[in-house]
Amino acid sequence: MSNEHGSLIKSPKQLIIMVFASFFVPLIIILLLMVFVNNGKRGDSSTTTEQLIKPVAQLNFKDASGPKELQTGEQVYKTVCSSCHASGAAGAPKFGDTAAWAARLGKGYDGLLTSVLKGKGAMPARGGASPTDVSDYELGRAVVYLANSAGGKLPEPKAPAAPAAK
Repeated sequence: MSNEHGSLIKSPKQLIIMVFASFFVPLIIILLLMVFVNNGKRGDSSTTTEQLIKPVAQLNFKDASGPKELQTGEQVYKTVCSSCHASGAAGAPKFGDTAAWAARLGKGYDGLLTSVLKGKGAMPARGGASPTDVSDYELGRAVVYLANSAGGKLPEPKAPAAPAAK
């Protein structure tokens, strides 16, 4: 009977070399693949480390008994409306897109505000904002800001009357 299948490792030195090679060769391959993949993602140098680790949300604690600070139309747009109107998600007309806003501007301020307050299509009532967070007046300011970005000439809504002191 002949010994056709012999051992490839014939000495302790060869065994040690094979153990190290079986560990380090895959490790080197993985590291090279990581370097290759990461080099492909560095094309956009405008993204900073601060932007990558930026928190998703921020808490803003306010004194409930203090006077309410009214937000501008731009502030409301950035916090409530931009999630859909910046990208055109769910068929929302994009910010500054004159063609998409042309028919909507024909409704006038009252028609646009009614659509925001009651909801229209995929847009929920009040754009998804809570009445305690964003007032109707602030939503009206956002309507004017958004419509005027697309060529509308809507005037700023009048501020609500201050509540009477008790």
